[in-house]
Amino acid sequence: MGERRLHPVTPLRRAWAPIAVGAGWAVHDPDGTYRRVTDLAVETLLLGGAGVVVAAALYGFLSWWFTHFAVTGTELRIRTGLVFRRTAHIRLDRLQAVDVNQPLLARIAGVAKLKMDVIGTDSKDELAYLSERDAAALRAELLARAAGFAPETAQEVGEAPVANLVHVPPKQLAVSLLLTGTTWVLAVAALAVPPVLWLTTESLGLVVGVGLPLLGGAGASSVGKFVKEYDWRVGESPDGLRLDHGLLDKEHETVPPGRVQTVRIVEPLLWRRRGWVRVELDVAGSSNGVLVPVAPRELAVAVIARVLPGVRVPEPEELSRPPARSKWCVPVWWRGHGLAVTDAVFATRHGLLSRTLTLVPHAKVQSVRLTQGPWERRNGVADVHVETGANTSVAARLRDTAEARQLLQSQADRSRTGRRTARPDRWMAE
Repeated sequence: MGERRLHPVTPLRRAWAPIAVGAGWAVHDPDGTYRRVTDLAVETLLLGGAGVVVAAALYGFLSWWFTHFAVTGTELRIRTGLVFRRTAHIRLDRLQAVDVNQPLLARIAGVAKLKMDVIGTDSKDELAYLSERDAAALRAELLARAAGFAPETAQEVGEAPVANLVHVPPKQLAVSLLLTGTTWVLAVAALAVPPVLWLTTESLGLVVGVGLPLLGGAGASSVGKFVKEYDWRVGESPDGLRLDHGLLDKEHETVPPGRVQTVRIVEPLLWRRRGWVRVELDVAGSSNGVLVPVAPRELAVAVIARVLPGVRVPEPEELSRPPARSKWCVPVWWRGHGLAVTDAVFATRHGLLSRTLTLVPHAKVQSVRLTQGPWERRNGVADVHVETGANTSVAARLRDTAEARQLLQSQADRSRTGRRTARPDRWMAE
């Protein structure tokens, strides 16, 4: 297939670059900018404004005109650049996720952007913007080609069917955010700290500099999360789990099969009475971080079984606590630590008020190490850390020294065995 261009509305998005440069210069030196502007005549200001608009429009048009993409037999090729040309070669056999994102203005214009996650890269390549129909068709084609379908049949495969697994109602999401301690702590701090600072220092700059970040943090932990995680849906398809969510910006993400490195079950204190949990995950080379924002524990465990086939989530009573003497290393909070090692996963828990159970499949463990500080040696305990391919480290803390040494060796053996018997990280793999 020949090269194609993006949607004609794309120049409007890229035309903001020259204007942003001018705005940044003005913000950098506001006094100088004000003096220069006031010294100019009205006609000069109008001509200058018209010139900026023309330059922005020309830049947007040329950047769109010189951007092409094409799907070849083995890769997605994206060519960009006005003066300095850049060509991105995205191998289809390394493609692990194709996400569709629709900011609010893009939804109004009927366009969407595609974001590609590729194994071995930290940043995402994207195509912004395509029409909604073209974005859906190209996504389906890329996933089909990544799954091994022939080029002549990939376009006919279409979107893989989806079976709905979880839907988080907006009311449940709102209640869960209100029952999160972080939201209340930041909200109280945003209301209480600025008046105290004003009474003690009478410095407006200090009040604004401290109050605005606190207010922003409270908004991000409550309103921001609600807007981002609104109408959260999880569906199962042959190419992985589909995540659809968003109130203003709609996002359609994919959790690719076999690429999940760790899964975390978070249980805040005020959620326990309702039996709710939050499921987070780490995916190698992907920014997907949430699987289910809030759900009953039984439903969350069922979804985890889809992400990690053959893995059973240990029950709380199956987790062994550290020895009582570890309280001299970590007073009170030592009771929140726990460990369970099954045939499939290395599972650790930490936290008393907000509990977090982390599951690491043996096949995803890249290295194992034992650490022991001087105070831990004195009390006969040690920490065992496992590292995964997503650059995350999970620790079983405050274990008996003899148990930790045995765990170090046995976990290395389990990891080697797990990698040999692991299912392939392939799209639609049987």
